[in-house]
Amino acid sequence: MIRALSILRRATRNYAPAVSLLLVLLGVWESAVRISDVAPYLVPAPSRVARAFLEVRGTLPGHLRTTAAEAALGLALSAVLGAGCAALLAWSTPLRRAAYPLLVISQNIPLVVVAPLLVVWFGFGMLPKVLVVTLMGFFPIVVATTDGLLRADHDLVELAHSYGAKRSQVLRSVLIPSALPAFFAGLQISAAYAVLGAVIAEWVGASSGLGLFITRSQTAFRVDRVFVAVTVIAALSIASFAAVHLAARLAMPWQHAGQGGAQEEVGR
Repeated sequence: MIRALSILRRATRNYAPAVSLLLVLLGVWESAVRISDVAPYLVPAPSRVARAFLEVRGTLPGHLRTTAAEAALGLALSAVLGAGCAALLAWSTPLRRAAYPLLVISQNIPLVVVAPLLVVWFGFGMLPKVLVVTLMGFFPIVVATTDGLLRADHDLVELAHSYGAKRSQVLRSVLIPSALPAFFAGLQISAAYAVLGAVIAEWVGASSGLGLFITRSQTAFRVDRVFVAVTVIAALSIASFAAVHLAARLAMPWQHAGQGGAQEEVGR
């Protein structure tokens, strides 16, 4: 109970400024729209957006589930492929020198160009959306994890080899633990963009999803519903980021041990 209260106090102290600023900005937005008498189809007031949310509360969850599933599957696939590719790049210097520039170049290809091609190749189902999310999240994971593997303590690696450890044992006992912080750092970046990738893919062609919801709202000139979708996308992205952060804490308890006490001391 005491620990729960401590966590609650720490969370309140950490997030209260951001919540307060958000409330102030919403108040300024509401006042500016009302005073300036801006047309709702240009910039709706937050109160109008709230009413629009109540209007679509029956249909919105279905679109939300579709986008969340696409983002989760794409993020999981990018994590697996990214970690595997990073292991290969860290293991082979010639392969790293050959493939790394290609990975960098691939990031200059806009997803709005790739998404229609994936739809043509794989249809209008979930697969092309998952692949778009995977392509968006793949690069940060590969770069961060490769860097983490290359920065492993060489003395520990040599010590493990001196005790007769095999390459697989060194990978499991030394390299992977040292690369976990970098892997989760890249995964958090990918999680923040996973929902956006799914929405971009849904703009090209979909039967459900927040991207389709935005397209239909724009066609109907319901800007208030577009803002509803944007708010939901932001909340879903934050939730994805927080979920990865929680997974990192569970996977690396040694990284966070004592941080709570240190933060308490800093707060004082």
